[in-house]
Parts: sequence; structure tokens; C-alpha cells
Amino acid sequence: MGRKFGQHFLRDHSVLERIAQAVCPEGEQAGHVVEIGPGRGALTRHLLRRCTKLTAIEVDPVMVERLRGEFGGEEKFTLVHEDVLKVDLGAYGPCVIAGNLPYYISSPIVSRVFAAAGAWKRAVFLVQKEVALRMAAQKGSRDYGYLSVLVRTHSEPELLFGVGPGAFTPPPKVDSAVIALRPKVVAREEAARLMKFVARAFAHKRKTLRNNLAPFYGKARIEAQPEANLRAEQLSPEDLAGLERRLSGGDPVLS
Repeated sequence: MGRKFGQHFLRDHSVLERIAQAVCPEGEQAGHVVEIGPGRGALTRHLLRRCTKLTAIEVDPVMVERLRGEFGGEEKFTLVHEDVLKVDLGAYGPCVIAGNLPYYISSPIVSRVFAAAGAWKRAVFLVQKEVALRMAAQKGSRDYGYLSVLVRTHSEPELLFGVGPGAFTPPPKVDSAVIALRPKVVAREEAARLMKFVARAFAHKRKTLRNNLAPFYGKARIEAQPEANLRAEQLSPEDLAGLERRLSGGDPVLS
């Protein structure tokens, strides 16, 4: 039931409770929690005991009916039957966002959360461990790339703990991990411009910035930068932002 959307349902109650504690820490007013992809409602049950309001966004019609039957009588529970990638998460703020994210759309969902800047105060996600490592990676590590810069531009990531395949039904073939994000205040237009630049800088990860960026900014302008011989993975998000500002001092060759 509900497997056509690629869910692996978390069933380990100790793990569920640890996630709920990260979403709604003891002694802190959790307020409104938005849960992405509640599935069968295992995490939902733990969250409802800790928050004052919970909005669950679920796309699978089979799971929607199950959730309605399970939690329809809960006054503080609201169910939204919709694809989260089509939902304006900013409409639910201020809130804490949580969820067991399907592996194949983890990155697009995280991008959607960042698009709701100012509406969320914390996010806690269970994702594939490989994705979590890339989200939290710092410059120079093998996991560092476009997603790492995206996450660190918009938030402060913290890897919380790992989750093995045996905690799920059916067990996935990969390990998972829980990651927490705290939002940073960023200018939306500047962030969008930076991420377009970062996508170019990481287009061919093993190539130097000279090779990746010259087609867009011109060889002479790139050669004038001290980072020309470096690869993008050697630069922090702040370094990349500084390089982007310097290169954008003139009109790029291509927009």
C-alpha cells in the first residue's frame, strides 16, 4: 500500500521518538509543525503529542485515506492532499518542517523549503545517508558539491544521527540519517544568482574553475582571478560568493 511513491516507512519507535524530540525539543514551544510525506502516520503520532498544530502534506491517495481515518478527529491535525513540490510552504509559517523524505526527490524538496525563506524556523529531515553527507559537507571533502553550497547558503546544517535499513518497512538498500537545518537570512535574488554561478562552477567537478567558467565570463576575466587554477570543491560558499561578485562586476559573456 502506497509503495508507488517510493516510500520506505519508518517503524522503529525509538528512532521516531528521537526525530520527534529534534523537531520539538523539550522545553521549547514547538507551535506549528508541517510534516512532509507522513505516509502511514508513524512520526505524526509522536509529533502530535509535542506540537500545538500539525499540518501533514501527503500526495499518495491511499495514505491520505489512512491518515484521515487515523487522525481525522484530532482538532490540531490538518491534512493537505497535494504534491509538496506544488505547495507554497511559506503559507504555513512560522513553522517547523519535518519529514521522512523520499530518496529520489530529497533535493527538490529541500530547495522548496529554502524558497519559503522566513516562514520556517527549523527543519528536521530523515534522508538517505549519502544525501545527508552531501548536505552537511564542507569544502575539500569528497561529498562537497552544489547541494552542500545550496544548504550552507540558506541554513546551518547539523547531522544528528544515522538510521539503519532495519528501522524501515520495507528495508531500503541504503543507510539513512537525520539532519537538522537552521535557516540563515539571505537575500533571495542574491542567493538565486549565486546558485546559478555555483551550478556552472561545479558543472564538471574535476575541472578547474578556469575551464568551467571561461565560457560564461571570458578567459581573460577568469585568468585574472587567483582561484582560476582551483576546483570549485576547494572553495567555501563564502569564497564562491566572493568570486561571483568579482566576476559579475562586468557583464558575463552568457546570461
